[in-house]
Amino acid sequence: MAKPAPLWRHRDFMLMWLGQSVSRLGDQFTGLAIPVIAVYVLGAGPFENGLLGFAGTLPFLLFGLLVGVWVDRRQRRSVLILADLGRGAIIGTIAFLGLASLLQMTYLYVFSFFIGILTVFFDVAYQAYLPALVERNQLVDANSKLETTNSIAGTSGPAVAGAVIEWFTAPIAMLFDAASFFFSALTLIGIRKRETVPPTAERRSVLADIREGLHVVFGEPRLRFIAACTAWSNFFSSAVFAALLILYLKNALGFTPFSLGILFTVGSLGGIVGAATSSRIAKRIGVGPSIITGAILFSIPMLPLPFVTGPVAFPAISAMFFVSIVGNLLYNINQVSFRQAIVPIRLQGRLNATMRTIVWGTLPLGALTGGVLGDLIGVRNAIIVGLIGGAFSFLWVLLSPVRRIREMPEAAA
Repeated sequence: MAKPAPLWRHRDFMLMWLGQSVSRLGDQFTGLAIPVIAVYVLGAGPFENGLLGFAGTLPFLLFGLLVGVWVDRRQRRSVLILADLGRGAIIGTIAFLGLASLLQMTYLYVFSFFIGILTVFFDVAYQAYLPALVERNQLVDANSKLETTNSIAGTSGPAVAGAVIEWFTAPIAMLFDAASFFFSALTLIGIRKRETVPPTAERRSVLADIREGLHVVFGEPRLRFIAACTAWSNFFSSAVFAALLILYLKNALGFTPFSLGILFTVGSLGGIVGAATSSRIAKRIGVGPSIITGAILFSIPMLPLPFVTGPVAFPAISAMFFVSIVGNLLYNINQVSFRQAIVPIRLQGRLNATMRTIVWGTLPLGALTGGVLGDLIGVRNAIIVGLIGGAFSFLWVLLSPVRRIREMPEAAA
């Protein structure tokens, strides 16, 4: 078989890569701006923060499986474009309400929920679209390139976002994210390659398609344990990072929005390292061991976080974030590439929707649990509980057939 052309010469992939790079940079602005508005401007406590995280991630639990079937029956590129346009419009609305001093927590809950719905559509279509856009033996390289620029955005974005928020207010920062979604939609419009949509006569009932998606995940032991590991980790991570972390950093350690941005920037440097080295590490130690190593590095280094204080807090927490995000990228690139490689393209939407429903469905539950715990036992104690719980996530892949995956498998039929 002829060797595929380098991705640098793949016009459609380069357009998608460009659009996603700009959009991910914009995401850093909103990702920091919304919790800053909630905590620093509207005075949200642990439960309100947890409820905000719950609202933003609940759509994955409610709609994930149905969206997967729907996406598999349509041009995924069109879904991506419409989701980008919708999110840009909603975030622009939040920004203008903020500039007019009309924002309330209730509005943030509602807008976060609808952004979450569109994100379900985008994320399910996005991961299902990539295997149709590039060759199977280009998937690790394509995912690495996308994650590298995501990490660069994560490195530069939070610091810039923190500065813009501190100097020009959070709504101004969100206007950039709205514009980035519109730019991403334009680059997707420019992609020439079209997918093959199954004829109506070949389509089965929605329930039959949902059952097939569930069978793909639960019928393959390696996917089943990867899903369990990610879901467990996401539950406890959401409890800590969605509901409690910014409150703790502000109230216990005195972090400003700008220092939050610098912290996340320093930590995100680990994403560049993880994305740039994941393919080489997988080739050296194997795909399965890389997934396990990533899961360990993601959770264990964060355990000391609630115990550091004083002048060492900033550099120590930055180092924890750095190592953790190296692990996160090492884990995600290899497990996503693995499942993209072993599942046929026609099932990618259902696969990704099922996986997202399982692994993202724990996010709202974790955020709400973290918020309730923060109110009941205090923010610091709740963080300790969440970090200890998350530290056990790697056992799901360590004690499973995942550890025996040595190489990326051949493309599924």
